[in-house]
Amino acid sequence: MNLKTLICSVVAGCLLLGCASTSTNLEAQAKVAKADAEKIALAKVPGGTIKESGLEKENGKLIWSFDIATPGTKDITEVQVDAITGEVVGVAKETPAQQEQEKKEKK
Repeated sequence: MNLKTLICSVVAGCLLLGCASTSTNLEAQAKVAKADAEKIALAKVPGGTIKESGLEKENGKLIWSFDIATPGTKDITEVQVDAITGEVVGVAKETPAQQEQEKKEKK
């Protein structure tokens, strides 16, 4: 292994550990467990299945965010649950085009 490859590997490892550490830190702040937040979100989308989830800070609030698929449609319903109170703070439908745009913006 050459020096450049070794350095890139070490940097990548540090970045991954940093991301994991941040996620763990946010989870420690959450008063509502992920499993409970999932139940709350799924109650808003009967018959839905969670495709993606995450814990994030948005506008100073700690939020569980769930992308939920529903049979018979390609749209995704994004449900946001306040990780402190358990209150649903957002429900939005996303078309496949909007989902693609969001993926591009995250890159």
